[in-house]
Formats: sequence, structure tokens, C-alpha cells
Amino acid sequence: MHRRLIGLAALALFAVPFVASAAEYKVDAAHTNVTFKVRHLFTNVSGRFDDFEGTVVFDPDNFATATAQGTIKAASINTNNEKRDAHLKNADFFDVEKYPTITFKSTEITDVDKTKMTGKLHGNLTMHGVEKPVVLDVAYLGTAKDPWGNTRGGFSAKTTINRKDFGINWNQSLDSGGLLIGEEVEIEINVEGVVQ
Repeated sequence: MHRRLIGLAALALFAVPFVASAAEYKVDAAHTNVTFKVRHLFTNVSGRFDDFEGTVVFDPDNFATATAQGTIKAASINTNNEKRDAHLKNADFFDVEKYPTITFKSTEITDVDKTKMTGKLHGNLTMHGVEKPVVLDVAYLGTAKDPWGNTRGGFSAKTTINRKDFGINWNQSLDSGGLLIGEEVEIEINVEGVVQ
């Protein structure tokens, strides 16, 4: 019993530095962007989501313990074309009335490069009512205090998904062969967060 108590005390001592140095960053939507691009005929069409929130828990001395989660309001999709955005919101695509949110929650981080401060963030993405595992290439960009004394951190994430994996299947055949819209969607997120 005495040895067990000593062991628990030792574990507690080792745990304290991690708890003390890990910080929770609340996503600052005014300085964060969630963007995507998908092929249309011969070129890529870009878009973004304008309404989202999230948190990143991060310790620069222990990158492998990083976690992240976020929620996007699907109806905030914006491709700078009202007619196209209305189509993307309806049942052919995101069906935002039935599936109002897109969510991500991390499960682990692997392939950490401590020199480059990069890694692969694994997690579950739920979109259009379908949950699938995804892997994001992530990077820590640094931490600094802003002019008002807030500690801010920068992070980036990139991944590519197939929209059909999430039941977003609409397309149109071309007379020349092929399809109007690509299936692969490139996603890029640049986050600036404020330590809570």
C-alpha cells in the first residue's frame, strides 16, 4: 500500500507540468478562416464558411497531446455567388435545414515533427448526417501577446475529403463526357486562437 501511494504521488508530480503548460485557445473567428475548393469543369471554385467556433488545447512542449474541436454552421457557406450558395444549402448538397452543423473532434495526433512543429491530427468529421474519420496535416505557427495583453496562438490544418463519403452525391454529366463537379474537396483552415 505504501509503495502504491508513492507511485501515485510520483505520477501526480509528473502530471503537474503538463497541466500547467497546456493552454486552451478559443478560436477567434475574426482572424480565422475555414476555406475549401472543388473542381468545376476545368478550374477550381473556392468557398468558405463564415459562422463557426472551436477550441484548441495545446502545449508547445508536448505537441503529441494536442486536441481540437469545432462546429460550423452549414448555412454560412459562401462562394460569393448567391444562386450557387442557395443550391449548396438545399437537399442536393448540404441540406442545411436537416443537417445544420458540421462538427469535428480530434482523437489523437501522430507523426509529430518537433523541429517543424507539425503533425497529423486524427479525428471524426460529421457532415450531412454522416460521421467519418479524417486526418489533417497540422502545424503550430507560434504564440505571442497582442497589444491588449491577450496571448494568441496560430495553427493551420489541411486535408482532402471525398464529398460522396458524406452522402453529398449530386452531380451532372457533361455532353463531352465526365462530370460537372469534382468529388474531392480540399479543405484549409487557418486558426488564430486566444488563450482562455
